[in-house]
Amino acid sequence: MQLLKKYNSVLLFLALAALFSSCSDDESTTLAYDPFVVAFENLSANINDIQTSQDVSLVYSETTTQPGSITLLLEATNAEYGEDFTTNPPAENNTITIPIGQTENGTNFNFNKIVDVFDETVEINFSIITIDYPNAQIQGNTTFALNSSASLGRGFEPAVGGPNQPNQVYIDLSTETQIAVQRDSWDLSFYGGNDFRVGINSSIYMAIAPLESTNIDAITEADVTELQEQVAVGTFDPANEAYIDHPDGAITKTAIAAISKYETDNKVYLVNLGYEIGTESPAPGSVAVAGDARGWKKIRVLRQEDAYVLQYADLNATTHQEVVIQKNPSYNFTFFSFETNNILQVEPEAENWDINFTVFTNVLDGAGSYGFSDGVLHNRKGGVTVYLVDTNAVAYDDFQLSNVDNSNFQRDQRTIGSTWRDVINEDKTLIDTIFYILKDVNGTIYKLKFTALLSDSGARGYPEFKYNLLQ
Repeated sequence: MQLLKKYNSVLLFLALAALFSSCSDDESTTLAYDPFVVAFENLSANINDIQTSQDVSLVYSETTTQPGSITLLLEATNAEYGEDFTTNPPAENNTITIPIGQTENGTNFNFNKIVDVFDETVEINFSIITIDYPNAQIQGNTTFALNSSASLGRGFEPAVGGPNQPNQVYIDLSTETQIAVQRDSWDLSFYGGNDFRVGINSSIYMAIAPLESTNIDAITEADVTELQEQVAVGTFDPANEAYIDHPDGAITKTAIAAISKYETDNKVYLVNLGYEIGTESPAPGSVAVAGDARGWKKIRVLRQEDAYVLQYADLNATTHQEVVIQKNPSYNFTFFSFETNNILQVEPEAENWDINFTVFTNVLDGAGSYGFSDGVLHNRKGGVTVYLVDTNAVAYDDFQLSNVDNSNFQRDQRTIGSTWRDVINEDKTLIDTIFYILKDVNGTIYKLKFTALLSDSGARGYPEFKYNLLQ
């Protein structure tokens, strides 16, 4: 289903490109035919991510009705054909001829590595130079590059999982990779940086409040009954902002105070565990992200040299469990699950992701904390920054590296957030008059634009975007 959707999106892009490039200035001009277009599915790939071989795909703007062929020009820098790599079909005189069969929607050729690792000076480019097929035109993604540097860009379909939006999807633009994690698989996050900070899972609408006590075993449900009504997301009380991690992503704004080296400073906390992932099938365009309430816990967090000590228990328990959680500076956080009593890694390493598609808890002016679907948060703690561009100022296709204004980059992890769609009205719409500029932890800069909010059948939770390297 996802492959078909991607293919349809590519065809739509190619069809539109063909239409606009074929029209003259005379508005009365009509086309006698739709051109047959061949394009690379992606713009680039990291050559060192290929184990031994990899297919390189090309897509067609229509299903073929007769045989033909495509000729590619091969250009290699600091790599020798036959010594460092080969292709199938093989190259002859720096060209590769790929047959076009009947009733096909695309084709591919195979790239084979002979050496294990290519250095950063290697770049191998393939360009479409001729298409032997009726009414063929060369346009769209006409080149494909293999190198060991950042991705040149591509179209992307994050595996959010539909209208229940069960997954948090971490995406690294430079390597074209995504990692999907079920968003209720963790509860607490323990910061790996210099500060001693603990976060809660905003994607399942958790909330947390400090108590006066430092004795976790002495707290019972009777002690917190009145407070429980307040410690929740979506109560439309501005005061409930105190019970969530601030959604801008600043590590100094967690709902749990900084963990003190002095044990008597670390209070017991009442924890609202939020909601299970929804299982209902909502109407097209709607979401069902929240299921049954997950209940309550009480916790206390202490320090042990460069590690955290987590104490946790059910509200009426008179004893508690305890676990030591070591800091890992390679990651923003190390995570813990009450459900499995396990320490786990949820995010990729801090340098290896840029944006996270997720349900998240935001704040509304005058209404306090509130749940948002279709969220896109950037990796603030890893050093990623983002800003928004209005297409009225400059079109996405026209935006170049020289247009980047470094003073505009924002740290607030909600800079993309939910700004890319409008779901307040009955019609759920993609906002196509904006795009985003993202600078990753290595200083690589991309432009990014959303291309879909809904699936072909109108379901939420099937976002799509495209991005391109600015160089």
